[in-house]
Amino acid sequence: MQIRAVTEAPDPHQLADLCALLIDAVEGGASLGFLKPLDEARARTYWESVSKAVQAGDKALLVAEIEGAILGTVQVVLDMPQNQPHRGEISKMIVHTRVRQLGLGMRLLEAAEDRARLAGKSLLMLDTQTGSAAEHLYRKAGYSPLPPLPDYALTPDGELAPTTIFWKRI
Repeated sequence: MQIRAVTEAPDPHQLADLCALLIDAVEGGASLGFLKPLDEARARTYWESVSKAVQAGDKALLVAEIEGAILGTVQVVLDMPQNQPHRGEISKMIVHTRVRQLGLGMRLLEAAEDRARLAGKSLLMLDTQTGSAAEHLYRKAGYSPLPPLPDYALTPDGELAPTTIFWKRI
């Protein structure tokens, strides 16, 4: 397994992997801002917008590859308001359902924290659906939760669900 930063627009093979990864996660119930069914065109549009933000320096995109296939991602939002230059956000941490429970999520999160430090960030924030498997990962990684916000977002099935916001000094 290799974790690397993506700095250029993904090639067609990488874009296909990213789309398949996002669709797999949404179909598996991950609350990533999309509703079921997520079609490939919407997934492609999303990844193209991420690529533009990465190339502009507003985000960092890290991918985990196994045997040449992208099976995990995490983003670090670097472009913050002028009064928050020390803060970053962890976003869209995704691990393909085929390779969960292998430590890939923790490795991606550690790499994201390293990337945030390189950008001069000392405080990271993130949010996740309350009670999700991701919540357990963030607690294990030393993130502190704030009280859950009820009815914060829709699940991929369209049901209102609470969200927990986490923070960590790095």
